[in-house]
Amino acid sequence: MRTGAVVAAAVAAGAAAVGFAKLCDAAMAVHARLVGMNAALGPVLLLVGTPLCVWLTRRLAPAAAGSGIPQVIAAGEIGRGRGLDGEKIHDERVSMRTALVKVALAAMFLVCGGSIGREGPTVQIVAAVMVFLTGWLRGGPGRRTLLIAGGAAGVSAAFNTPIAGIVFAVEELARGFDKRANTVVILAVVSAGVAAYALGGNYAYFGDMSGAAGWTAWISAALIGLVAGLLGGLFSRVMAAVLVGDNSVRRWREARPVAFGAICGAVAAVAALLTGGATYGAGYIEAKSLLFGHFTSGGTLAAGKWLATLSAAASGAPGGVFAPSLATGAGLGALFAHLAPWAGAREAVTLGMAGYLAGVVAAPLTSAVILMEMTRDPGLVGPLLLCTLVARRASEVVAPTPLYHALARAWTRPRRRTGRLAPASARVEADAQEADPARASSGPRPLLPGSQYH
Repeated sequence: MRTGAVVAAAVAAGAAAVGFAKLCDAAMAVHARLVGMNAALGPVLLLVGTPLCVWLTRRLAPAAAGSGIPQVIAAGEIGRGRGLDGEKIHDERVSMRTALVKVALAAMFLVCGGSIGREGPTVQIVAAVMVFLTGWLRGGPGRRTLLIAGGAAGVSAAFNTPIAGIVFAVEELARGFDKRANTVVILAVVSAGVAAYALGGNYAYFGDMSGAAGWTAWISAALIGLVAGLLGGLFSRVMAAVLVGDNSVRRWREARPVAFGAICGAVAAVAALLTGGATYGAGYIEAKSLLFGHFTSGGTLAAGKWLATLSAAASGAPGGVFAPSLATGAGLGALFAHLAPWAGAREAVTLGMAGYLAGVVAAPLTSAVILMEMTRDPGLVGPLLLCTLVARRASEVVAPTPLYHALARAWTRPRRRTGRLAPASARVEADAQEADPARASSGPRPLLPGSQYH
């Protein structure tokens, strides 16, 4: 019965993810129609819509802010979801109220032209549905397991990449996988792949079913990974500093969130004007156009999308960074193909997407597998792994702490609508600190929007 309930909850969560994806597509279509009627509406929608989304988020469901992946990571620390006295902990980070507000405001932000993706919000929404529908179960999978499974299902449903969903759960959500082992695994795979290619050629077990990647793809992978990783790390460093850093910008943002949202909207509007509107929305159309060689302004897209996505993410409005990061990386790859005559355009764009995404989220395996499943080009498996490994190492130079785990520190305490920590949850937090002294000694952590819940 417990297994059947979990399967039923997963099916319902998958249906919710598909519905949210269709809603986001419809929202971007509405924005395209509005801008098609009058191009001047685009910047105006960003100027008005960004602070409005920030205000509504803070008023209706502060835990719906941003991507949603940090909230899911932090929510997993509660374990069973019940205090030591058996009382159920009401956790706004993965509640249905938060999920519903996230659905509505993410769609609204896309109508306004925000440079956001649906992937991070899908993780939070699916996790919330899983927890809600299985909250009555006694025994069986623990709450943390359900959250990890929900997050993996969210990535899988958002990109239609089931293997990437599993890898993302192990690499990013579970925290049980040694990051050093992660790097060693990729390094070993890449090294063995290069040796096999050098000694035996690029052979396939059942024969070649697509184009093969030559030495130029391996060279491009290393160079693109270096540049994309540094830029992705810079994005993560600036975003973490604005959202959870101990600096005057973060403090001013917390004191005047709507005004800060208006500034972010103005920055995004400028980026849209400078790129001819290429920075609106998730960036799927632009990335696909570059992949098939139909869009030439790669450098302009990369710079504009980097700035627009940073402004949207820093504002505190609901929205993810996965899809915009792919568009930014596609622009970097197209620029590299233009500058490097030996590089194939399609290969460079694919490597750029994987490298930049790995630099932003510090998840090289997930980034490589997502692009493998999205492009379905087995000839690029080795170069993709090399690119994401180099990108991850380059990103570490700029941003040593992975983005989602840096942001998760602001959500490590369960919030109640009453605004106070329940004694049971406080005891759970104390137990967690006792188990991990580093948490207890790290001092007070600044909170994201919703800091009134402390």
